[in-house]
Formats: sequence, structure tokens, C-alpha cells
Amino acid sequence: MRQAAAAAAAGQNFPAGALYVVATPIGNLADLSLRAIHVLGLVDAVACEDTRHSAPLLRALGIEGKPLLAVHEHNEREAAAAVIERLARGERVAFVSDAGTPAVSDPGAVLVAAVGAAGRRCIPLPGASAAAAALSVAGDAAGSGFVFHGFLGAKGGERAQALQRIAADAHTAILFEAPHRIESLARELAAACGPRRLTVCRELTKQFESVHTLAAEALPAWLAEDPNRLRGEFVLVLHAAPRSEGAAAADAHDRVLDALLAALPLKQAVALAVELTGAPRNALYERALARKREAEGG
Repeated sequence: MRQAAAAAAAGQNFPAGALYVVATPIGNLADLSLRAIHVLGLVDAVACEDTRHSAPLLRALGIEGKPLLAVHEHNEREAAAAVIERLARGERVAFVSDAGTPAVSDPGAVLVAAVGAAGRRCIPLPGASAAAAALSVAGDAAGSGFVFHGFLGAKGGERAQALQRIAADAHTAILFEAPHRIESLARELAAACGPRRLTVCRELTKQFESVHTLAAEALPAWLAEDPNRLRGEFVLVLHAAPRSEGAAAADAHDRVLDALLAALPLKQAVALAVELTGAPRNALYERALARKREAEGG
């Protein structure tokens, strides 16, 4: 494995005195990139969210005896100073979280900010991401961007407010949840989001991976049908809210007006748009004025 990694990546530039932010598998070791394997073997030290978790990964790659530095949410600011000292000596340091891409609902952002503030390079090594993996199989064709929320807070009031904001937002939302809280979240999503589509991803990339799409209001009953559905780590993709008929019609009217305004005076464009769409003249006239101002930069 390391020979293949070296063959693929050894000719690239890996500057000294830099922090390498390395994405690690979220369950399947085979998802680790060849460049990540090469860099983990190349660096002088590996900063880890949990050294007990990362040590077996390095052993599986045949990487032994490398210094492991604990950098987690409780000591990240203090540990960053030790990492920066190593970088100042010209060492290469990798940072890995327990699974997936660091600083995405995991430690790492504070470390990266401190290293950048010290004038040192931070080099990303992309790879596994539970959020991206779930979004890729959700089939949310209506989505045009997404909001990543990760794990919601445990406090009742803050959690309820966050869910209200998520339900009111038409954009796709991605949430993480632990098995011991999934039933509670399912009830809250059912109440807040009703018929809105939801893709439930469990144990992504692992042996018992499952992906299922249903209405949010059906999630509690679906979980209750099989105790195995409560096991493992969850990624939930709340699909983009369907656009209302009125919003879709307004978009269609704008397209007609834009085409006509490009070729005709305003009054003629509006008159023809009324004939083509059947929409009220006054509404189309006001919209035509607004579109004309926008086009002219006013």
C-alpha cells in the first residue's frame, strides 16, 4: 500500500514547516487516498484528535514509531503552540481527526487558524466526508446548495430554535446524530418538517451501511420498525423545500419579460407578456420595471 502511495505521490512537492490537514476514512480503510498514505509516512509527527484512535490506523498502514500529539477540542489552543514550534523547526506535521475531514464538525479549525496566524502553510489533503457522501446519494434534485449543521446542541431551547430555523429554510440541510439521540431528533424533525423529504444515511461506508429516503413525518415509525435501524452513526439530509407554484410561475414570467424587454419597448413587452402568460397587466408592468432597472444596474 505504501509503495503504491509513494509511486503515486512521491514526485509531488511536500514543503517542510507545513501542517498537512489529512482526511481519514469514515469507516472503510480503502477510502484513504494514496497521497494521504504517503504524507502520513513522510511527516515528522501526527497530531490526532484521539491518539488511541489514530494509532491503529497508522499501524494498519505500516507506520510505526512516529510521535503522536493529542490535539482535541479541550486542548486545541494550547496544543497548537506545540505544533507551531515543530513547524518553526522545519518539521512537517499532519493533523487527523477520528474520522473524515478535520474541522468539519470535528476539531481542527482552531489549530489551522493558529498555524495560519503564525505564518505557516496549511495544506489540505481531501478525502472522506460523511456530509458529502450522504449528499451524493440523497438524490436531492431540487437543491441548489446546502447548509451544514453537524450535531445540533443538546440544550432543549437552543435545539428547538435551531430546528425551527432549519424547517423554515428552503435550502438542503445536513445534520449528524448519534444513535442514542436519533429517536428524539426523528420526533422533532417529524413535527417541524412534516412531508418534506429526508434521506437517512446510517453507518456510511461500513458493513451495515443503509440509505433510505422518506418523508420526515414518517421517520419515527420507520425507525421503530426494526431495532437495527437505531444503531450506528447517522447523517440526515433534509431535502430542499419544494418551490411553491406561485414562485415557479414568477420565475417563468421573469424569463418571458427578460426576453421581450431585450427586443421591445417596455409597454409593448408587457402587452405581449400579458397575452403569452395570462398574468395581470399591472403585476407584469411593475415586474417589468423592476427587471429593467436591474438590467440597467439601477
